[in-house]
Order: sequence, then structure tokens, then C-alpha cells
Amino acid sequence: MPTEESARQPTAELDARYSSALNPRPGAAGATVTEWAEAQRLLKAAEIFWLSTVRPDDRLHVTPVIAAWHDGVLYFSTGTGEQKAKNLAHDAHCALTTGGNSLTEGLDLVIEGKAEPVADPATLEKVIAAYEAKYGAHITSPEGTFHGIGDAFRKGDVVVFAVAPATAYGFGRDDGVYTHTRWTF
Repeated sequence: MPTEESARQPTAELDARYSSALNPRPGAAGATVTEWAEAQRLLKAAEIFWLSTVRPDDRLHVTPVIAAWHDGVLYFSTGTGEQKAKNLAHDAHCALTTGGNSLTEGLDLVIEGKAEPVADPATLEKVIAAYEAKYGAHITSPEGTFHGIGDAFRKGDVVVFAVAPATAYGFGRDDGVYTHTRWTF
């Protein structure tokens, strides 16, 4: 039986305009798309994401969040009175980005989609388990930065959002060889 992740396999294309394929240099001739499996591996491992939303007055709002990739969906949370929650209530479209800041290595990822509130208790338990597995003592230890987040999810003290990718981008760097992959779902 296919999992939700395998069922949502995107089409991938290399955008040569922004890849080394059009800028001949050693190693650039072999520039290819980044496989979605590699992007998912990095989404599962990334600890910090940058959430971009739009305020009701059309100004941008960008803030760091922790998030968990589970069953083909990226989950994050926020307090009900926080700016990002207000923005998403007005316009659910958002982008979550993660990656590094090296010029010569790494893969930056951008996930675009709609943030949908999650209220289903069974789904929340799976998201809590994904957070605990990923962030460990930061969530499970009484001294942890986000201790108690699972109970906050359960009680509705915070809003948990699910972002299923509509489009995703990968900006790869490998010793001066650059790739720009677009995944469409």
C-alpha cells in the first residue's frame, strides 16, 4: 500500500536559466534536478524554517518557526494572537524556507502552499510524535525550549497548521555548480 508521501510524488524540472547548465564551468554539464527524496530528507532534518506570510495590509511578514515534515506535509504552530496566525486567517497562502548560508554547498528549499489549521486529535497526536522524534529534549525535557508544546497542541492553546506543498523549489550548490529544481504537485 503506498504511503501518503509516495502517492504525492511531484514532477520535477531543472530550470536551466538559474542553473549552471547554461553557465559552462567544470562539472556544470552534469547539472540535473534534485530528487524529491533528497528534498524530503532535508525537510525532515531541518530544525529551523522561515515562514513568509502576508499581512492584511499586504506587507510581508517573515519569522522563524520550528516545523515537522510528516506524511508529505509540513506542520508548524503559532499562538492564536501572533501576527502569523492573524496573517494566515486573512490569507492562507504562505512559504516555508530552510537551508544554509554557504555559497558553495548545500540545498535551500522553499515550500509554497496553503496553511490549513489542524484540529483532528489523531492527526495532532501524529504531529506531536513527529515533533518529539525530531526535536527530542527541546520538546520532551522540562528544561527544553519548547517543553509542553504537545499539551498546547492538544488543548488548542496554539494553532497547528499543515502545509501540503503546491510547489516547491530546491536551490542547490555543489562547489560552484548551481541547480534550480522546481517540483510541482
